[in-house]
Amino acid sequence: MHTSSRRFIGDAARDLARQLPGQWTASVAIHSHPAWQEDLVPWIWDSGEIGRALQSERIPYAALLTDTVHGTTLLFIERPGRQLGYLVGAFASEGLEEGYGDPHAPRSIVLPPFAGRAAQAVTDRYLPSYEQAVHACRATAIAAVLGSIRSEHDTWQAMVASGRYSDAAPITAAALGATTEEFLDHAWRRSLTVLDHAPTLIDRCRPASSPWPNDAATLSRLADAVTDAETLRDELVHGGPVPSQERHAHAWPAIETWVTDGEIFLHQASVSAPHRRPALPVSAPVRPSPQPVPRTAATDRSPTT
Repeated sequence: MHTSSRRFIGDAARDLARQLPGQWTASVAIHSHPAWQEDLVPWIWDSGEIGRALQSERIPYAALLTDTVHGTTLLFIERPGRQLGYLVGAFASEGLEEGYGDPHAPRSIVLPPFAGRAAQAVTDRYLPSYEQAVHACRATAIAAVLGSIRSEHDTWQAMVASGRYSDAAPITAAALGATTEEFLDHAWRRSLTVLDHAPTLIDRCRPASSPWPNDAATLSRLADAVTDAETLRDELVHGGPVPSQERHAHAWPAIETWVTDGEIFLHQASVSAPHRRPALPVSAPVRPSPQPVPRTAATDRSPTT
């Protein structure tokens, strides 16, 4: 039997979740085997202490804090080697492939052992930096996709204009048709990244208050193009098979709009910012956590995820 002067981490996490703005839930994860802890490493999106701790320290238990409205999931652990204090970091937002080691990831922060002060630190410091990092990653993903499509489009246009491959070999009409189909298929698949990330970012753009107020009409066209492409995607997922020529005829105008005007969207996104979550009331009392209660190994094993 082993006892600890620390509170049970599930109680600390639930106290923190209750004081965060919005709707948060808390659950406990028991890492009885080191491999279970190691499974978290590729998914934690952190450039600070919590990411290093998962790789170098034994973390036998942790808590997950989940925002049921926005989908954000935070990892909450006892700070290794310290008698007091916790660390909080995050997993990458859904749709993003970033994980541990990403230099643009938000940095985990140290939290005090008092739920009110910890909630204030998460709300005022951690969540804004996390949401700004997500915003930047979404914009970067869109920029990469548009750059790739634009490059392939330029190559395809040069091939059509010259009637030759890049090595100057002649291209037949049949081969050109096949190359066109391949390009349009690639462009459609890549454009799905734009559909995943653009709606949230467009909603944040405020051209009237930006250095480029005349971009409003262009952003409206880009939003309409996203809507058209989303409609096509839904038809492809839930409807019957669509011939490739018909699919390309519906998809390309939306893709072309983004290839043509995507840079305008990107510079608008660069000066926009995530919508801030509601702040904790200034008058809210900072409630300390209850006094530590000794726990046993049997107590540690009781919760399940």
